[in-house]
Amino acid sequence: MTKVVVLGAGVTGLSNALRLQSSGHDVTILAKDFPTGSETISPTAQINYTSPWGGAHNRFILPPPSSSSSSSSSSSPEAREHALALRTWDEMHAIHSKHPEAGITFMKAIDYFEELGPAQTNLTEEIARTEFGIKGFRFIDKENLPKGTKMGYEYDTWCVNPMVYCGFLLRRFVFRGGRVVKREIRNPLEIFEMKDLAPFEVLINASGIGFGDPDIFITTGQTCLVANPCPVSITKITTNGEIPTFNVPRNFEGGTIIGGTKVPDNWDPNPSLELREKLLSNFAQMYPDILGPGGKGKFTVIRDIVGRRPTRKGGMRVEKEIVKGGKGVIIHAYGLGGRGYELSWGVADKVAGLLDEHLKSSGQGVGHRQAKL
Repeated sequence: MTKVVVLGAGVTGLSNALRLQSSGHDVTILAKDFPTGSETISPTAQINYTSPWGGAHNRFILPPPSSSSSSSSSSSPEAREHALALRTWDEMHAIHSKHPEAGITFMKAIDYFEELGPAQTNLTEEIARTEFGIKGFRFIDKENLPKGTKMGYEYDTWCVNPMVYCGFLLRRFVFRGGRVVKREIRNPLEIFEMKDLAPFEVLINASGIGFGDPDIFITTGQTCLVANPCPVSITKITTNGEIPTFNVPRNFEGGTIIGGTKVPDNWDPNPSLELREKLLSNFAQMYPDILGPGGKGKFTVIRDIVGRRPTRKGGMRVEKEIVKGGKGVIIHAYGLGGRGYELSWGVADKVAGLLDEHLKSSGQGVGHRQAKL
């Protein structure tokens, strides 16, 4: 049994902690912020705790035609992320099937495109289902497309109520014997000096921000949470710099997210009421049924949401680093931007693989007790 500390209690940290715990390791989560009710969490004091402010849902971002959906090192970054998203889809389905209380809902996703990208140009239903592994894929008939869009398709996806789901993961972790430590740190190397945690073999850096990584930047997004229910998750990919239009039904009395913006290096924590009205109007035009029969109702606004997503130039960092003159090991798992939920279980598998490789190379062996969530 290897003693592991996971830094961070967002969806990436929680997923990693559970995956390593299920493999037989002794895991502690150390974080400043932990899941709590969305009704009481502070939108200003905890704006940097990213996971509560996520939608959160899965929208498949297809790799370009020349890419393979395999996870080999020779495949494109888009293909590697798609493989992680497929792995996460499978795990979400397994959790949902066994634990309906986990905050996960399966439904149809619909993606509309004002212009076709490289991945959509020669896309067929057969390619989507077999090569890309997307379940329930079907093109939308042209006569049913919203005005101004050139393509649309639907597929099976999942949405989560973030704090119900993250709370479920945390409770599962503690119920299985995991330890949590609420503490703020300035550098991951601090943790190696904490006597109440020592000795431990490996630190998993799921901090989101990476601590001093020059390639990390903040992407700020504004969305609006409304009480109006919606049975489907819809995204319209826009052109000419227009704001994308999307919704994420949270369910479990969590309302529906209407979005939204993604602005790099924007530190403004204040929501714009003008932007809120634009987001709501854009979505209502695309899907009037959210306003009731005939689209004649109104939105019931619960709150505006401004969230910061730690994003990384060149993509996420998932790799091992030797520190403290060879005496410490950090496995990094951060910089997922706005795809933390979508890639969470795929990244957790990658981290578990890196830990296994480290233990084998150091002669410690690997324990494989793969429990199911």
